[in-house]
Amino acid sequence: MTQFVVLTASQVITLHDHLIGKNELQGLAKDKSLDAALERVHNRVQYGFIADVFDLAACYATFIARGHYFNDANKRTSAAALFFVLSANQVAINFLDVALGEWILRVATNEKTEAELAIWLRSL
Repeated sequence: MTQFVVLTASQVITLHDHLIGKNELQGLAKDKSLDAALERVHNRVQYGFIADVFDLAACYATFIARGHYFNDANKRTSAAALFFVLSANQVAINFLDVALGEWILRVATNEKTEAELAIWLRSL
């Protein structure tokens, strides 16, 4: 089984806190469990459903974007988590911030799938 650098809830919260503006709604959403979402990702890794770092990054991005674990800045946090996971796992990709933002928006609104996001990442 491939060993990946994975995200913890505190790392995701730190990413979020660095991204959110001072005048935006701060904090975690009530009745949502970021820990549970991340555990679902980690279970996928453990049981071999994550083939590579692109699957891993797409999985984190999708869960965060769709889960609305924060009161605001979920899509920005999703994009940052994707970028962090790729970087932490020694993958450097070149993409326009706009392109990634468009993909995250499409994933968040179910126009694109997690698998399609992973395929796009591999193509860069």
